Amino acid sequence: MSRRHIALAAVAVAFVAPAPVAHAQSDAAKAIAAQLAAPAKGFTQPKTPWGEPDLQGVWTSDAALGIPRERPDKFGVRALLTDDEFAEAQKADEKRRRGGENAVSIFRNDDAWKTKSYRQTSLLIEPENGRTPAFTAEAQKRAAPRAPGRFGVGAVNTPEDFTLYDRCITRGIVGSIMPVVYGNGNRIVQAPGMVVLSYEMVHDTRVIYTDGRSHLSSNIRQWLGDSRGHWEGNTLVIETTNFTDKTSIGGGNGNGLRHSADLKITERITRTDTDELRYEVHVEDPKTYTKPFTISLPLSSPPGYELLPYECHEGNYMLPHSLSAEREEDAAIDADLKKGIVRKRKSIQQNLDAGARPIPGRANPNDDVDGN
Repeated sequence: MSRRHIALAAVAVAFVAPAPVAHAQSDAAKAIAAQLAAPAKGFTQPKTPWGEPDLQGVWTSDAALGIPRERPDKFGVRALLTDDEFAEAQKADEKRRRGGENAVSIFRNDDAWKTKSYRQTSLLIEPENGRTPAFTAEAQKRAAPRAPGRFGVGAVNTPEDFTLYDRCITRGIVGSIMPVVYGNGNRIVQAPGMVVLSYEMVHDTRVIYTDGRSHLSSNIRQWLGDSRGHWEGNTLVIETTNFTDKTSIGGGNGNGLRHSADLKITERITRTDTDELRYEVHVEDPKTYTKPFTISLPLSSPPGYELLPYECHEGNYMLPHSLSAEREEDAAIDADLKKGIVRKRKSIQQNLDAGARPIPGRANPNDDVDGN
């Protein structure tokens, strides 16, 4: 059975010294972005009945599987693969497709939706080294045990100790588009004056107004911010502000150290072929990152690809079970201490990944994070 059939928002703070100034995308990044967003030969941009570029359809970031988010050191500042490297990438992608088609697991057919290879050495195209900029000193003060959620060591005492992804609330804008093990579907629907973008996993939907209306008051904060769009030629440009400081943009599912409420995200979506979009997101948060950065990835629309319900809601079984298990671990640690046994706390996820498979280097579910 195919996996497709079983898919399971601050007031500005005053500083004695001026805050860092966010910068627009670099010229080098713009050049790479333009190359990646170039239309395919012979492609003509379809238009909606009211004359706007038509981006509608069901799209998947499965197309970007195999492209590392962070650029491997061996590529240095090179954003694109050589011909020989590209040939190797094509072989790896073909192996990935065959593996997805022949897999025997709950993730059957994942990876098989990737039908085209790409020359990117990393999804990050800015900074020049293709790696996420360092956290600021201010951001590092925000680090908390909750950042890894169920993949942390614990203890977890309340739902707030889990990530928003763990709680089935949101993966955030960036986390919702990045390719992960499954659930990478995106649907775009348009109407005059608006574009609606829905994500398969955690079923978030954003209504992006393109009718020229202003942003909401800065006093209003939302998980996914406040988005306003406009058209630049055939490209939809979305500027989003008014975030909370409760979401993250670090990991594939939006986990990791939380950004500040001053975050600004600029997305650019361009249709490059009948079955392909180019999605780009530029992140500016000088309270969290020492530099801005840009991610660019392809989205494809393979024949038969569907966006399916993702039945995950806050308060489902995982949270109460995890919390009750943590209390059992509290009791077990106390009982061991009475026997003179001093041990480390067991990790919440028991060193298993999202598919309940042992994480490499941690073969024993009770091993610590160093595999000891």
